[in-house]
Amino acid sequence: MKFAVLDFETTGTQSVGEIIQVGLAIIEEDRSISRVYGSFVKPGAPIPPFITGLTGITDSDVADAPELDEMMMELVPLLDDVVLVGHNVAFDFHFLQNALDRCGYLPFQGRILDTIDFLKICFPSLTTYQLGAVSSHFGITHERPHQADSDALATALVLLQCLEELYSLPLLTIQRLSELFAAEDSDLGWYFDGLLREREMETFQPESDLTFYRQLALKVGDWTELEPPRDQHGANPLHSLSFSDYMDEIRQRLKDKLPHYESREAQDIMFNEVITALSEDKHLLIEAGTGTGKSLGYLLPAIYQSVRSEQKVMVSTHTINLQDQLRERDIPLLTEVVPFPFKAAIFKGRGHYLCLRKFEHKINKRDFTSPREDAIIAAQMIVWLTQSESGDDEELNLGGRGGDFWETVASDTDSCLGRACPWFRKCYYHRAKHEAGIADVVITNHSKLFADVKAGHQLLPAYEHLVIDEAHHLEDVAGKHLGMHMKHFTVSHTLGRLYKDSRNGQLPALRQILQTSGSEQASEWSVIIDRLYPDLLTVKETWDVLSERLYTLLPERSDAAAGEAGQLVLRLQPGSKPKDWEELAALENTMHLSLSEVIRKGEKMLSEMREQEGQSSSDSLVTDLGGLFKDLGAIREQVRFFMNLNDVNVVYWLEASTNYRSKSLQLYAVPVDVSAQLKELFFDKKNSIVLTSATLSVDKSFQFMIDNLGLGEAAEQGRLMTSLLPSPFKYREQALLVIPRDFPSVKGSIGDARFVDTLVQSLAEAAVITRGRMLVLFTSYRMLRQVYDPLKEALASQDISVLGQGVEGGSRSKLIRRFQDSNASVLLGTSSFWEGVDIPGEALTCLAIVRLPFQPPNHPLAEAKAELLQAQKKNPFMKLSVPQAVIRFKQGFGRLVRTAQDRGIVIVYDTRVIESYYGKYFLYSLPGPKMEHMKTEQMVPRIAEWLEEGGK
Repeated sequence: MKFAVLDFETTGTQSVGEIIQVGLAIIEEDRSISRVYGSFVKPGAPIPPFITGLTGITDSDVADAPELDEMMMELVPLLDDVVLVGHNVAFDFHFLQNALDRCGYLPFQGRILDTIDFLKICFPSLTTYQLGAVSSHFGITHERPHQADSDALATALVLLQCLEELYSLPLLTIQRLSELFAAEDSDLGWYFDGLLREREMETFQPESDLTFYRQLALKVGDWTELEPPRDQHGANPLHSLSFSDYMDEIRQRLKDKLPHYESREAQDIMFNEVITALSEDKHLLIEAGTGTGKSLGYLLPAIYQSVRSEQKVMVSTHTINLQDQLRERDIPLLTEVVPFPFKAAIFKGRGHYLCLRKFEHKINKRDFTSPREDAIIAAQMIVWLTQSESGDDEELNLGGRGGDFWETVASDTDSCLGRACPWFRKCYYHRAKHEAGIADVVITNHSKLFADVKAGHQLLPAYEHLVIDEAHHLEDVAGKHLGMHMKHFTVSHTLGRLYKDSRNGQLPALRQILQTSGSEQASEWSVIIDRLYPDLLTVKETWDVLSERLYTLLPERSDAAAGEAGQLVLRLQPGSKPKDWEELAALENTMHLSLSEVIRKGEKMLSEMREQEGQSSSDSLVTDLGGLFKDLGAIREQVRFFMNLNDVNVVYWLEASTNYRSKSLQLYAVPVDVSAQLKELFFDKKNSIVLTSATLSVDKSFQFMIDNLGLGEAAEQGRLMTSLLPSPFKYREQALLVIPRDFPSVKGSIGDARFVDTLVQSLAEAAVITRGRMLVLFTSYRMLRQVYDPLKEALASQDISVLGQGVEGGSRSKLIRRFQDSNASVLLGTSSFWEGVDIPGEALTCLAIVRLPFQPPNHPLAEAKAELLQAQKKNPFMKLSVPQAVIRFKQGFGRLVRTAQDRGIVIVYDTRVIESYYGKYFLYSLPGPKMEHMKTEQMVPRIAEWLEEGGK
């Protein structure tokens, strides 16, 4: 097999572009690169500036280049008898066919392969398939990205990496891959068929420590063989070691391991506060700003407490992201510095783990919705099984339809066969559960914490000590979990999995099995299944109509202050239901009755089947269906609870987006005040709870958190400790905050023309002086849109790019990566960028805050909380709006200085911080940067001067 790796640089898209450069790398059968051919090509028109910016190719580069015909005379002979390869090959192939046609050659008839497919299959955990990033991941020097010869060589080297990986996989895995692609007549199928034949001829197969089980090669062994971290009968390693001796030993080991390690005052205080709370059964609120090293600040005392008292300590984070960071960064370090063996386990929600039974079933039956895409996803997973010990979906980069595919193979309670499952001892979820059972410290997330409480503590191992990180989110998460939140999609998805049409769905699948068995009982069950279909259709139709009707209640145009583009929100109040609500309630009633019928008949049939032995082929189906009927039961109750609208302590609201209309409908019902439930479920029940975050205090006081989280009684009884740690950074020297005091002000979420012009001009000047590296935070998406285009234009001549959240497409992490990779860019972000984004070092020099981050007061939950405070004769603005905004403001500020070396500037364009009576709460809550206000025109010279002082 000889490969020719092709790359074109062109002046534009497939329909109108012209080739300006070609690169071709030839890979011989012995997998050596025999030659790299490259040539500029003279296009018929000037090169657009955007393309020059991307490729660095200018009009003068191509002025004396060969014409297309000349270049093709050299290229065509090289394409004889090769397999054509490209990175995103469809693009290059299109240009190739065009050029062949224009120059009078026959079209290319050979095989075509795409390195993106190969990368996905061979390296399913790569976070991106972009050529530059992949090259640097493999340590390939890719000298001139976006120049064709350099790209072609880099792509060829990437292909060789993939081939090497394929040759190191066990033969069984290659057989499974070949089967997957055999069904469709594709070049990928042809390649794997050839690879399989070649591999079957080899006498020696690669050595591996994999387990082969039921025709799959797995990295994971039996979890029943996992040992506890220490011998149960041995002496306790901390029996006679005090906490301070333990910490001394660890500090010494940290110094030996990390030459730069120095103990920090704030972190030392945190160690002591946390161990005191845990060992004296107190609760603790502790604010630890950026740079404290708060993960170690609570993990080290937690390990000591847990091992010493032989009781688990639970740690909960807000995001899966932070959970993974602890697993990848902090726990490996602790394993090396803690002077005795211990175990910290990560335990996520069940849907994050792969169910091997469902996966095996899916690939054996080729139960694919879109054959080409699903085959590649299945291939990714088959290879991933040889690499993963956790079976955790966060390790996979599935992209595209991956989410839908994952839902059909994820572990879930209702379809679990438990010990009866042939995969039980290899099961990833049971492994994680077992690991949590034998661990000293278990790291979970807020969602799982509340799911466990709702499930009567069946999900997590028992614990009395809890550390809550990112605790400023606790109240929100509690509301979502203690209330209800349901999407239109959840209902239609569940119905679709039961029955899509007479051939697709779990019920039709069961009916097919019954038909082949031919027993009398089986034909009775088939009749029952046939009778379920009309009821299911009624449910689906009623739900669609109900969703449509609810959607029409939403106001036509929302003021997009409520968050992102096109979001519509409507609060429903128990006292004043919308007119015609009876008709909607009648629809819900129809749905309720049909659902009850389906569930009753379905569950009766399933229990009869379970009693009958020997239904082996349908066992797993019966289990999955049982799960789906349970889901229907939950849906039935939730929709009824929402439509009843009768609990005055609950806020009901609808949300949808204008793009997907009723398909995007979401129903919310959230308790107005969760403090009583948090007190009852957690603070009264548990011995000790440590709550930490970079932002818990407002104007140096914890009162806002104490009130909202239900810690009042603990404080009165002296069971609550609070601690505000000093900042490890020298903010006076590291950060300058400037306020242009004559800046125009704004009403509502859109700026008038004068405001926008002044803002764009000021941002552009600041961006030039800070060389791009700037993050601009908006509170409304519409204002971001207003600024995006004019700012992009203003900076185009300066070679500074502008990235806008929601304008560019792509996820938040992709935007951040683009921002970090580009040498000069300005990133515009809204709500989700105010926190949790880590952009250390050089990438960020300037942070601009356009408006103080007040939540829109018209959001249903904010509205209801305000009403509750008014009823208690309290001022909602000062008790709720200001503290919430201050906490977000502090979060935003925290994006800037991430290490002791960072220096940066914050511009606050909202003059309310110096003009209003509440402005001082914002400024006093910051950790002490240098603050100055001045006229707008003095600002940029002052920034330049300050940056120069730091450069000395």
